[in-house]
Parts: sequence; structure tokens; C-alpha cells
Amino acid sequence: MSTLHILSLSPFEGGHLDTCLRLLQGGDALLLCGDAVHALAPGTSRRQVLQRLPRDISLYALAEDIEARSLSDLPERLIAIDYPAFVDICGLYSKSNSWL
Repeated sequence: MSTLHILSLSPFEGGHLDTCLRLLQGGDALLLCGDAVHALAPGTSRRQVLQRLPRDISLYALAEDIEARSLSDLPERLIAIDYPAFVDICGLYSKSNSWL
């Protein structure tokens, strides 16, 4: 059973990202939105962890949030999506888990 994990909190506060990463399994996906997209910033340890995720775990981020935070030089494996695509990918996974 595949899960879409949705993370919106800063990766530098609390342990949400670390806990989420420990629970990811093959076939799952991680969607970064809101302040969670800061994990994509070049040169951060969080980005290095995301880049080392197994290839069978999809990595998404909301394009609007990436742009709002002026992030560039994004990981090649990242799939930037808009809100309609967000709705579409929710239907691709058996369940979703929002990390609040």
C-alpha cells in the first residue's frame, strides 16, 4: 500500500521531516509544500538526504511555494507541481499522511 506523505512545516524545526523520512517505503512519495520546500535549498544537509532517497520514492514540491521562496538549482529528481497536479497525485496513492 503506497502512501503520499505531505510535509508543510520547516525542515529545520521539530523532527517532522526526520520522522517522515524514516517511515518512507518503496513506492511512497514525499510532497513538500509551504516552508518544507526549504529542505531543497542548495548546500543544506536536508537536501543531501532528499537527494539520497531511493529512486522508487517520488519527490514532489509545489512550484508556487518554490517560487515564493526564490529557490533555484533544484534537485534533478524533483517534480515541481501545481495545485491541480497535487490533486491528481493524491489519487495515485492508496493513502495520504499530512505531517502537521
